[in-house]
Parts: sequence; C-alpha cells; structure tokens
Amino acid sequence: MEYWDIYDAEKKRTGRLMKRNDWCLKDGEYHLSVLGVVVRPDGRYLITKRVMTKAWAPGWWEVSGGAVQAGEESYDAVLREVREETGLDVSGAEGGYVFTYHRENPGEGDNYFVDVYRFVLDFTEEDLKLQTEETDGYRLATVEEIKELAEQGIFLHYDSIQRVFV
Repeated sequence: MEYWDIYDAEKKRTGRLMKRNDWCLKDGEYHLSVLGVVVRPDGRYLITKRVMTKAWAPGWWEVSGGAVQAGEESYDAVLREVREETGLDVSGAEGGYVFTYHRENPGEGDNYFVDVYRFVLDFTEEDLKLQTEETDGYRLATVEEIKELAEQGIFLHYDSIQRVFV
C-alpha cells in the first residue's frame, strides 16, 4: 500500500498520512505531486500520451509526474517519476525546481500542491523506455505543438505550467 504525507496550507508536513488516492483531505489539507518537464537542447519537449485505461483524461498528452510518497522529498520524487515513466535519468541535467502551484477542491477531499521542475537533457529517442502501464506513446514537441494540443483541450495542466515552455 502506498502512502502520501498530508501537508498544511504552508506546504509543511503535518505528520499524518493518507492512503494513495483515498480522497479524505479536509479543507486546508493537501497532498504533494510533482511534474518534470524535460526539454532537449534543440528546444523540443518530451511529452507522453496517457494510456486509454486511465480513469481520468485517457488519451491526453502530459509531462511526466505523479505523487510524492510518504517521507520522500519532492526532488527525489520527480527524478523517480521521470525515470519510471520515460527511462531518462535527469539527476545530472541542467535545471531543477521552477515553481509550485496548488488546487483546492472543496468537499472533494483532493487538495494538492504541485512542484514543477524543468530539466534540459540531451537525449535520443533510443534512450526512451516508456512505462507501458502509464504511457501510450510520446512526442518530441515544439512549444507551438504543445499550445495546439492545449487549445484542443487534450494537454494536462497546461494552464498551470505553461510558463515552463519557453
């Protein structure tokens, strides 16, 4: 069973845990997720397509990310998520933490912070080893292509993270 730390409104751990996807959070309580934006030096961004079996947003495009596990630091979580989903090791890449945003979903028990990271990494398509349970393909997309997917309403989190696509 995977557990997540519960955070307060200042993004500090409360010392309490929640079970993964057990939307029990009260107002003013949060869990923490990460997103890892990976861009090559040529300006192309690695985006992946969500498998059609996902309960939420199947077939949509996204960047790598996921929940921070209990006791895990945000940076370690983003390294793990990028590695699990794409096979890439961004630990030595240029870049890092950029900003945090949060969402409040009153009455739904799912309030969260998202730490957003941006890494510049010189990699080839042969370096990719996609996690088939999570992803159904990838693209090396330009900023304009990502904007187009967002305009079609099929790119997750775009409104919240668009400033990292520069």
